[in-house]
Amino acid sequence: MARRAPDPRLKLMDQVFHPAFLILDFDRRAQGEVLSALGYGPLERRYDVVASARRWRLRDYAGGTRGFLLVIGAPIKRPYIWDLAPSISALGYCLDQGFRVHLLEWTPPKIGDEPICLDDYIEAISEAVSHVKAAVGAAMPILLGHSLGGTLAAVFAASDPTSLAGLVLLGAPLCFGAGTSAFRDAVVALPGRGAAPGELVPGSLLSCASALASPSDFVWSRITDAALSRLDAQAFETHLRVERWALDEVPLPGHFMGQVLEWLYREDRFGRGVLPVKGSDLGPRDLATPTLAAVDAADSVVPLAAVEPFLDASPARTQILEYSGEAGVALQHLALLIGPRARATVWPRILAWIDGLAATAPPQD
Repeated sequence: MARRAPDPRLKLMDQVFHPAFLILDFDRRAQGEVLSALGYGPLERRYDVVASARRWRLRDYAGGTRGFLLVIGAPIKRPYIWDLAPSISALGYCLDQGFRVHLLEWTPPKIGDEPICLDDYIEAISEAVSHVKAAVGAAMPILLGHSLGGTLAAVFAASDPTSLAGLVLLGAPLCFGAGTSAFRDAVVALPGRGAAPGELVPGSLLSCASALASPSDFVWSRITDAALSRLDAQAFETHLRVERWALDEVPLPGHFMGQVLEWLYREDRFGRGVLPVKGSDLGPRDLATPTLAAVDAADSVVPLAAVEPFLDASPARTQILEYSGEAGVALQHLALLIGPRARATVWPRILAWIDGLAATAPPQD
């Protein structure tokens, strides 16, 4: 059988770690600073950094005692997408409803840093959980994660099922088998060489790869959203704030990204129960933490098929919230975090589910 010639648009992926992409990172961040100067930068709430290590910082936003939340930021991009502006802040909504909130922020690697792997990310979450428990009087926190941050949160929960009260996943993929999502299949089809342990993966490369894998989600929908948002001042402001966030590129450790692409996307090791983490093979059978997953039906990056089979195979008490998406969010993959309708309809149900965990939890020693 004759081999199909590779798509010429994807030849740039053969230059996966070319220094030009690191320069492009700088250029895109500079464009983001221009948008900030025009008034479209993040308007984050005040926080204190209460712990840090080589690859992470733990933010404490304080708050009430209704529940104790630990947000796991996604390694790709900056975590302020959780707190972009007061009217569209998922994190601020939780604070306003009386929750104590911490956030685990990943600090960007630098050239010459020691290699970072998946085990290091899971160990960092473990350390953050311990710090939060110490800060709130030994109560077990609820872990929240969006996108790859949610995937990492789920991997940690599977590795340490007794340390959490609950797990909330927002547009977070758990299954990566062929056909689970068009985005997954397109990512796997992209050519390119692997990363050496000490290499950096430029953030702009990942942005380009996402656009090539799913132009409908990362290119055309953004153009359409920008045009439609011009009719609504609030929606257009949100669009520009998201664009500023999207330009804030950060590099990622090459070894870790190689594991994400190979172990998760290409080999579906987590879904098949053979993801090697801290000396164990993890999968659905290991997820015993009560889990709530919110899925945006309009988000083709993480559809229901990328979540439901995993939770169905898990022994945990699980629930899936389906949401139909909304316009005016620039990227549909972010709608669960910044969409006004998501804030009004999805987040009250998420917080009510968290309240239910406290009502049904066994007494602690």
